[in-house]
Amino acid sequence: MNNYFQGKTIVITGASAGVGAETARALAKMKANLVLLARGQQALNEIDKELSVETSVLTIAMDVANSADCQKMLVSAQEKFGGIHYLINNAGYHQRGNVEHNTAEQLAKMVDVNLRAPIELSTLILPYIRRSIANGGFGGIVNVGSLAGRTPLQGAATYCATKSGLRAFTYALADELKGSGIIVGLVSPGPINTGFIMSEIDEVEDIVFSQPMSSPQQVTDAIICVAKGEQVEITLPRSSGWLTTVSYLFPSLRRFLRPTLYKKGRKAKKRYKNKTQ
Repeated sequence: MNNYFQGKTIVITGASAGVGAETARALAKMKANLVLLARGQQALNEIDKELSVETSVLTIAMDVANSADCQKMLVSAQEKFGGIHYLINNAGYHQRGNVEHNTAEQLAKMVDVNLRAPIELSTLILPYIRRSIANGGFGGIVNVGSLAGRTPLQGAATYCATKSGLRAFTYALADELKGSGIIVGLVSPGPINTGFIMSEIDEVEDIVFSQPMSSPQQVTDAIICVAKGEQVEITLPRSSGWLTTVSYLFPSLRRFLRPTLYKKGRKAKKRYKNKTQ
């Protein structure tokens, strides 16, 4: 079903690198119209040059946590493509470390980028999606969460809170829009082999690496699967999804397993560092 998204207009946040860029590449091959958002214009110019030979692309350098920027972006996308069908909330920010070692501004930025922005952008885009599918068809919102949103993780308390909130928002919104033709779901990956983790590997909690590393392509495949309405949530890897469910339901078990997972993570982290050196 490579023509599933053909002619559909899809907004992707955090689209200039990592999972966002990989998802854009996959959807370009499916001939979707792409609205690619990121903070840096130069990186957007590069992916625009790469993908515009395959499909129609609109790139906008902006801050997804800025309400005015979001509203202007939607107007521009509507004017260029005549409709908007999908939103993929992929942009994320993580200031690593214990809460008391972060500034109030850093904590607030995590809340703004990871939770407030996708909620607000989802709200703003819904009328556009409704108009685009009014005469039949489909559209949707896919949020990129994290395994950290499924179970508490020390050293990432605020990040966990934002991703947990995004997950709750996704499930509630999916129920609200059931039967409307608007698909809502999320992908909850563990560590991904992108710069989001690998460029800051020394600051990443060892326990993160206790779970298998996913590739950007695997996360992209999951995003596309959710966008088609095949599942409300996909965890990567699936076994880690089961582990996070058990650890959330049984906090004492999570605390008991923590030393073992840290030890496993330290060994894996060392291997990853050796490969990059």
